[in-house]
Amino acid sequence: MTSDDVHDNDSPTSGRQPLSQAQRKRFQKCFVHASKQASASNFDYATELFSQCALGDKDNSAYWQSLLGNLRRKYNDNKKGIKFASVRTGKERATVKKCQLQKDWDGVFKHGLEVLKLNPWDTSTLMAMAAAGEQIELDEVPLIFLHMALDADRMDPDVNRAAGHALRARQQYDQASACWLRVLEVKKDDDEARRQLGELATEKVIDKGGYEGAESSRDVKADDKTEQGQKEIGRGELTPQQKLEKAIRANPSEMGPYRELAEMLCQKEDYERAVKVLQKAYEVSNRAPDILVHLEDVEIRALRKRLRVLEAQFKKTGEKEVKEKWLEVRKQFDLKSLDRIKHLAERNPNNLTYEFQLGEAYQRVGQFKEAIEHYQKGRNDPHHRGECLLYLGQCFCQINQPRLAANNFDAALAEMGGQDPELLKDALYWAGKLAIDMKDLDKADQHLTTLAGLDFGYKEVSALLDKINELRDTE
Repeated sequence: MTSDDVHDNDSPTSGRQPLSQAQRKRFQKCFVHASKQASASNFDYATELFSQCALGDKDNSAYWQSLLGNLRRKYNDNKKGIKFASVRTGKERATVKKCQLQKDWDGVFKHGLEVLKLNPWDTSTLMAMAAAGEQIELDEVPLIFLHMALDADRMDPDVNRAAGHALRARQQYDQASACWLRVLEVKKDDDEARRQLGELATEKVIDKGGYEGAESSRDVKADDKTEQGQKEIGRGELTPQQKLEKAIRANPSEMGPYRELAEMLCQKEDYERAVKVLQKAYEVSNRAPDILVHLEDVEIRALRKRLRVLEAQFKKTGEKEVKEKWLEVRKQFDLKSLDRIKHLAERNPNNLTYEFQLGEAYQRVGQFKEAIEHYQKGRNDPHHRGECLLYLGQCFCQINQPRLAANNFDAALAEMGGQDPELLKDALYWAGKLAIDMKDLDKADQHLTTLAGLDFGYKEVSALLDKINELRDTE
């Protein structure tokens, strides 16, 4: 299937045009193909296919969840997307704002999606798309965007306000209250948050008791007696999560509902349950490699959450035990990341990006010789050549091979040019520091002076320049 097989709705404002059965079938066919591409880690192709499905059938929550889940995996859940995303998405973000002012809701989705392809955690864009979804009366989709925005910054008061309103409108009172409590945690005297919490508490009691709208206490009691009977005959409305759980029970060998349920749980940061869902899928699928990759991805996200919690706890308490626990979990995280990349590389032996990522993973766990082997393969990829050469130099330093390290730093500097300012500064720093150790003061002076011209406050560059002068005085 190619990108021409499915087209999105061209209506400039609606987004709620009824779809024919044939259209729905085409989108579903495209979605199945996209899911296969995502499982094979063909992230860019999967993104384009998922995008066609989501833009074409905007009220299908599975399409948006799978699209965002695919982008999470593409960027290793780094919470920032591609490097310099804010610069590279500036034009599209401006267009999103223009579309909002013009009430061009389709335009908000179309241009907003282009932003998310480079940074799926761009909170302003996610909030704009959630608001557009509310305008065209989408059901669960606005919550998907808001959950993603909360994943980017859980304490952002503006995101929590929007999520609080959206959840209240859907009678999800406990989750809405949690959002307003986070607003109060940041802004302790926020009147709106206090008012919302009071109203939510009242609405929850009314909704649970069923008193509002009942003509008499007899009506209330009758409703109570028939509630269970309605659920038993299928008249009770199931939540999206319950629907997926039911689909799994009905057809345990179908992997789609497992994936969707796991992603839904991840959106709520309920990683423990998501892991259990995928462990079950892994067993049922006879240990399918693509399910294993998904399982490892969620396990990594769970460990990353634990790291964030421990880091915040350490900043608050400064306790040595918390730091030791953080180091322990960090080691688990690095080893699990290494396993995940190994499995991806085994399934995609010609993908040089995975060779680069394997090098990074081995370097993080201190296995420098193994890292060198994979960086040397990965440097054949022009997209990562400069980084590979820089990290090769670092690894050769670690195994006490200064000349090989210097050669790779020189090659990295020649490769980088002005492509990535931060990488360039890092390469100049390492090359200059190594040159000092090798007593090549002229070379050290050249690299570190260049670095000082770019960023005089970078690490200890000024101290290193002073050290060079001291060494010259003793010659």
